[in-house]
Amino acid sequence: MTLQGIKQRFGIIGRSPLLDRALDTAIRVANTDLTVLIFGESGVGKEVFSKIIHSLSKRKHNTFIAINCGAIPAGTINSELFGHEKGAFTGATSDRKGYFETVNGGTIFLDEVGEMPLDTQSFLLRILESGEFIRVGSSKVRKTDVRVIAATNVDLRERIKAGKFREDLYYRLNTVPIRIPSLKERKEDIWMLFRKFASDFEEKYRSEHLVLDEEAKELILNYHWPGNIRELKNVAEQLSVLSTGKVITAKDIINLVPDISQRYLPSIPEQLESAEGMKERDILYTVLFDMKKDLNDLKSLVFELIQSNDLEMPDKSSWVGESRPQLLEEWKAKGQPSSKTQDESAPFVISRDDAGMEHDEDVIVMEDNLSLEEMEKKMITRALEKHNGRRKEAAEELGISERTLYRKINQYGI
Repeated sequence: MTLQGIKQRFGIIGRSPLLDRALDTAIRVANTDLTVLIFGESGVGKEVFSKIIHSLSKRKHNTFIAINCGAIPAGTINSELFGHEKGAFTGATSDRKGYFETVNGGTIFLDEVGEMPLDTQSFLLRILESGEFIRVGSSKVRKTDVRVIAATNVDLRERIKAGKFREDLYYRLNTVPIRIPSLKERKEDIWMLFRKFASDFEEKYRSEHLVLDEEAKELILNYHWPGNIRELKNVAEQLSVLSTGKVITAKDIINLVPDISQRYLPSIPEQLESAEGMKERDILYTVLFDMKKDLNDLKSLVFELIQSNDLEMPDKSSWVGESRPQLLEEWKAKGQPSSKTQDESAPFVISRDDAGMEHDEDVIVMEDNLSLEEMEKKMITRALEKHNGRRKEAAEELGISERTLYRKINQYGI
């Protein structure tokens, strides 16, 4: 069956390349018994994909059942999935077959598999590997032949790191991954979906045909749709039932669905919070304080080098602007080489004073366009050369911690 034929059969609307890629993967894997793990945000249609896979498989004439793992209490999920024996727990008045036993030969869709308790995950792993399971309260090993399709709207790798999901089960379920795009990733399909839903509800409720002006349409197309297709369908239904005017404006939509005018701006993810529960603002403050400390360390380093080497440093107010010609004249009077001072684009020259030292000894040339980073890099390099690469001694002379020096070395690639 072609991709377009699958869309028509299962009522899938859209021409997004990401959607077509997911559908193509589902079609290719359907006629196998491989385990499939479907990824996607809530409301994108993960259960529809599981039904497509089952309907195109050799199990299509057998039972299909969808189970929401997050909706079953942890105390009863093992009994629901694997069954129990009479007297296994309070209230177990008779033997009961679980889903894996009753659906033998068919397909089980495990939605929100990331919410499954750890002990249940162990039982599920055994079924996937050997097809064996044990009822609650029994010691008899039973066999089943069930294809498992799982789905999740959370990052299972993060749950593995948190110790809430088994890594071996993740790789066993993730034999064939299928990622369904969210509605914000397939904006070209939003208007098509809205018109289809609106048409269906007009027929269902015998309401007037919905007509949206350009601003209202723009609002529909640019909304973030965090609830994906399910939310879009709800909005179309509300407009079909509650709208009173012939032409729906943006104001009408906002009055019915206030959240549709919200803007979703990027924010720092919760994962950036430290183990101590550091908040976003604390992280930003910490970065700024570290930058301020580094700047203060650099200032101290510069002034210490100037003082320890008896360098002359002109006042910063005379470095730029109208005072520059005066500065050049003063340096001429002190005997600075004319070749360095005649051209205003020439570099400043800072040398040792005349007390027993010649001007051509240990000259440091400060270019006009020399950046603070370049100055810092050169000072660190000179300190390391002086101490033959011994970082501890170089850090002490620079007046910074060895840790800061190490970070600067990596930063500048020294």
